[in-house]
Parts: sequence; C-alpha cells; structure tokens
Amino acid sequence: MKLAEALSLRADLLKSIAQLKSRLKECSKVQEGDEPSENPDEVLVLLEKKFPELEDLIYRINYTNMHIKVNNMNLTQMIAKKDVLTLRISALREVLHYVVERENRFTRNEIKFIRYLDVAKLRKQIDSLAQELRLLDMHIQSANWSANLH
Repeated sequence: MKLAEALSLRADLLKSIAQLKSRLKECSKVQEGDEPSENPDEVLVLLEKKFPELEDLIYRINYTNMHIKVNNMNLTQMIAKKDVLTLRISALREVLHYVVERENRFTRNEIKFIRYLDVAKLRKQIDSLAQELRLLDMHIQSANWSANLH
C-alpha cells in the first residue's frame, strides 16, 4: 500500500469513528417509551474495533514518514516545515491586511496613522514563502504517492 492510500484510509477511519460515535449517542439514550433505532451494544462493538486499526495505521504512517527521505529531509521534518510555513504565511498575511487597511479621515482633526512596515517588501516575502510552501507540498505529495507504507 502506498503512503497516500494509507493517509486516505486514515481519513476514512476517522470519519467512520465519528459516524459510529454519533450513532452510539443516538441509540444509547432515547425517550421513555421509545425503542433505540439500533442495539447500542452492537454499535459499541463496531466502534471499538476501529480504534486498534486506526492506532496501527497511524503508527505505520508515522514510521514511514520518519524513514522516507526527500532532499535530505524525512517526511516528518517536511510536514513540520510545511505546518510552520503555513502558520508563518498566515501571520504575515494578517499583519499585511491590518497595515494596508484604509483609515478613513473625514476632518483634519482626526488621528492620522503612519505605516512603519514596507508593504511591498512584506508582500514579496509572503509570495516567496507561498512559493516555497507550494514546492514543499508538491514534494510531500510526490513522496506520498511513491513511498510504500512500512
């Protein structure tokens, strides 16, 4: 199985667990005089079977991520770098939006704001980081589809 397939399977397992949890909640408590839509014990058994499967899959994904190298970095390092780049870009975009937000002044007596950040330079930096993020993501996706799950 390829790593990308395992990631998809993990997402499916998480959705299945969420659905089973919802079903269990619905059938484990009903109004007096009503019958549950299904047997809660059976749903609980189905739910409990999913957890060891998910645990094993997460372990295998993490193990694989630690042992697959791309450009002298393992996938775990690349994912951490991607997460931090995403956070960094978001923070800088938020600051940029704040700085370029137009301040309306209707009279000369109103407070005037002065920008102390070079907007063009900040935009260039954000664009450069975004390009770096796209390239990193492409390398991660490529590795996900070429690496076999351990």
